[in-house]
Amino acid sequence: MANRIDTTFARLRETSTTAFVAYVCGGDPNFDRSLEILQALADAGADIIEVGVPFSDPMADGIVNQMAAERALKAGMSTPRVIDLIRAFRETHETPLVLFTYLNPIYAYGYEKFHTDAAAAGADGILLLDLPPSEAAMNPDFAKGEGLHHIHLIAPTTPPERQANLAQSSQGFIYALSRTGVTGGHSAPSETIGELVTSIKARTDTPICVGFGIGTPEHATMVAKKADGVIVGSAIVKTIEINADSPVLVSKLREFVTPLIEATHRA
Repeated sequence: MANRIDTTFARLRETSTTAFVAYVCGGDPNFDRSLEILQALADAGADIIEVGVPFSDPMADGIVNQMAAERALKAGMSTPRVIDLIRAFRETHETPLVLFTYLNPIYAYGYEKFHTDAAAAGADGILLLDLPPSEAAMNPDFAKGEGLHHIHLIAPTTPPERQANLAQSSQGFIYALSRTGVTGGHSAPSETIGELVTSIKARTDTPICVGFGIGTPEHATMVAKKADGVIVGSAIVKTIEINADSPVLVSKLREFVTPLIEATHRA
């Protein structure tokens, strides 16, 4: 079966539509509400959803996503429960899911077993934040992870040779960082993101999605005109945080993301 990420970008390419990629932490604020959130994002028109695997030491994340992971862990979320969450989502929706995670919880679960179980549950890709592909290639244990597209990160500071290697070995899409730093630490995407996208596109046909600093329809429109996908994470997670205990959490979330999705799709 074709990977859902690939089929989604192929469909969007036919109409020259930019993908909207949403990030949430799996299990935030709890399992049941998290499932409702995933379903709501898909129903609102998100083309791909990144699901964070909650971890106690998310060093690449800013305070918003750190607190989301803490809420999820306190609610009893675990790596196996993230796979349960994916399985539950697949009962009703086919929107591609990418697991956004650090190596530690995946290694503890069993690297090969995690890939097998996550793919069987319905995940489509994985982004391992702290496992450089060059390091993975040197360890036989990390050569056994099949079934999921491995998404690569490319930052504005990535050297040209490394950028080329990452681009040429990319799968699904490339996550291009608008800026350096941790998630949620910026008020706007970089004005120079077009230069990075152009540089990467010269090296690969893999779609390029841009994240970091995107939180308004205006931001989404700006990035959508330059990239194949717009990634919004911390702004969505902040909306969940503000409404975590509210019975109208899902409606508030839809109210927030719908203008972002519409701006992305019509850019």
